[in-house]
Amino acid sequence: MDGENYLTWAMDAKLSLTSISLSQTINQPAVGTNGPSAAKKTKVLLFLRHHLNSVLKVEYLTEEDPLTLWQSLKDRYDHQKSVVLPQAHSDWINLHFQDFKFVIAYNSTLHRIVSLLKMCDQKVTGANIIDKTLSTLHPTNMVLQEKYRHAKYARYSEFISVMLVAEKQNELLMKNYSACSTRTMAVPEAHTITQSVGSSHGRRKDQGNHGWKGKKSNAFKGK
Repeated sequence: MDGENYLTWAMDAKLSLTSISLSQTINQPAVGTNGPSAAKKTKVLLFLRHHLNSVLKVEYLTEEDPLTLWQSLKDRYDHQKSVVLPQAHSDWINLHFQDFKFVIAYNSTLHRIVSLLKMCDQKVTGANIIDKTLSTLHPTNMVLQEKYRHAKYARYSEFISVMLVAEKQNELLMKNYSACSTRTMAVPEAHTITQSVGSSHGRRKDQGNHGWKGKKSNAFKGK
């Protein structure tokens, strides 16, 4: 009702009508043409009304032409582009790869922002996206950054695939390292501990006997 989802709604509606060859009903007919038939108009009008908020459906109850309804909704809600654009632009500026723990999380956020920018008629190329990603890597990854720049990836999809593979390989290396570290730790054997305790006890017993014999010997000498 507030038009927050108008941009995505309009895109979905346009794609749906195009898929069934009825998109001409929401576009101005070319000069000198008769335009779509009444049956096509009615079909599209029913489609649009079916996907309207119930309150809007009542407000536009008297509209009998899909083109008129489409244009009325556009006039009412197309300002959403000017509302969405500043936030999308700010999100793009503040997007940094180093702020994300996983590549897939960064990739998802990136695509959401780029999609909003494109819906607001902002041009974002694959080169822009790659440069944005590389320029926001953590400073400790400068060598990796230069390596990726030198590769000169033509498509972002190819570049992010390499990043995902590298991340997975790094995870496996860390797991293997942790497993090896655990296996190489010296674990004392049970019989070794027992033997040490027994030996210590034996030494204490012997020390006690030697002390007693020494005292007895001295006593006899005293006599």
